[in-house]
Amino acid sequence: MNRRSPIGIEAAGTEAADTEGVEIEAADPDARWLAGVMHVAFFVLLSSSMTRFLIRHPGDPATFWVIGLAIALALLYVLGPVLGPKEGPAAGGFARAPGVWLVAVIGAWLALVVLAPSFGWCAVPLFYTGLRSLGTRSAIVLVTLLTTFVVAAQVKLRLGSGFDPNLLFAPPAVAAVATAVFLHAQRQAARLRTVIADLVRTRRELAATERRAGTLSERQRLSMEIHDTLAQGLSSQQMLLQAADRLWDTDPAAARRHIRSAASVTEHNLAEARHFVHDLAPADLVGGAGLDEALRALAERETSAGLRIRFHQDGSPHTALPDRVQSALLRIAQGALANVREHAEATTAALTLTHLDDQVVLDIADDGRGFTPGDKPGGGVRGHGLPAMRARVQQLGGGLTIESAPGEGTVLSAAIPLEPLP
Repeated sequence: MNRRSPIGIEAAGTEAADTEGVEIEAADPDARWLAGVMHVAFFVLLSSSMTRFLIRHPGDPATFWVIGLAIALALLYVLGPVLGPKEGPAAGGFARAPGVWLVAVIGAWLALVVLAPSFGWCAVPLFYTGLRSLGTRSAIVLVTLLTTFVVAAQVKLRLGSGFDPNLLFAPPAVAAVATAVFLHAQRQAARLRTVIADLVRTRRELAATERRAGTLSERQRLSMEIHDTLAQGLSSQQMLLQAADRLWDTDPAAARRHIRSAASVTEHNLAEARHFVHDLAPADLVGGAGLDEALRALAERETSAGLRIRFHQDGSPHTALPDRVQSALLRIAQGALANVREHAEATTAALTLTHLDDQVVLDIADDGRGFTPGDKPGGGVRGHGLPAMRARVQQLGGGLTIESAPGEGTVLSAAIPLEPLP
C-alpha cells in the first residue's frame, strides 16, 4: 500500500487522495456550513457598507459609481458557483477553471474601496474565497493585497484623527491568524482524507486476503475429503481388481470374491460421492449413526482375507461429540487404514476410540513393516494422507502423533480436545 509522507501531503495542499476523498469532501456538512456563513457575511458587510456610505455621503458625486459597483460586485459574487473556480479537494481553482471571475470580483472590490473606504471590511469573506480557490502561495499573495487595501481604507477613513497603531497592525495580524488557521485546517483535512483512503484500501485488501485464505482453506478441505473418500475407494478397487485378474485363471472363486468386494467398495464409494456432493458429510455418519458405529462399520468393511481389522471402544462420551469432530476422526481412520492396506503389508490392525473427560482419542495400530516417522509412506511416491490427517486434527485444536520403526509396525494417535475452542 502506497503511503504519502507528511511533506508530500502538505505540498499537495487540499489535493484528494483518491475518489473516496472526493466523496468525503463533497458530502462534508461543515464545509457547506462555513461557506454559507461566509456568503451571508459578505452580503451583510456589503449592505452595511453601502448604508454607511449613503448616510455619511449624501449627494456625493461618486454615489452613482459606488451603487453600480456594489450591484456588480453582488451579482459577480452570486454568479460565483457558475463562473468561479470549482470547489473541491483539488483546490487549485486556476488550474481547473479560468481566474477571470475572481479577478473581476477583486477588481470590483478594489474600485469600491478606492471610492468608498468603508467597503474594505468586505475583504473578510473574500479572504475565504481566495483561500479555498487558490493554491497556498497565490492565496497568501491575494490575502496580502487585500489586507494592504483594508489598512489603506481604514487609514483614509481615520485621516485627521491622529495616528492609531491598530489601524496598521491589527488587520495584518488578524489576516495572518485567519490564513494560518485556514491553511492548517486544509492540510489537516488532506491528511484525514489520505488516512481514510488508506483505511479503505486496507479494508479492501484485507477482505481480498480473507477471501483468498477462505478459498485456499476450502480447497484444502475438499482435497482432504476427496483423498479420504473417493481416492481411497478407487485405490481399494484397483487393488481388488488387480488381485482378481491375477487369480482369474488359477482360482476363479477367489477372483470372484475380489470382484464382489470391489463392487461393495464401489457401492460405498458411490454413496460417499452422493453425500459428498450434497453436504460433504461422511456416509457412515448419516442417519444418526454415532462415531463408534461408523468406525465399527468401517473396520468390518475394510477387513479382508489378508487384513483383519478390529474396533474397540474405551469409555463412553459424556456428551454427544460435535459433528465436525466425528467427521474428522472418521476421515482420519479411513486415511490411516488406506495407508495400512497399501503400504504396511500388515495382517492385523486395530481401531481404538477412547473417550476421556476432556478429549477424545483415536488410535490406529498395525503389525506391518513400519517406517521411519518423517519419511513418506510408499517410498515418497505419495504422501498426502498424513499431512491431511494432521491438518484435520490441528483445525480442531488437537494433535497427531506417530510411533513407528522399520519392522515394528505403526501406531497413529489423533487426540482432539472437547473444550469449546476460543
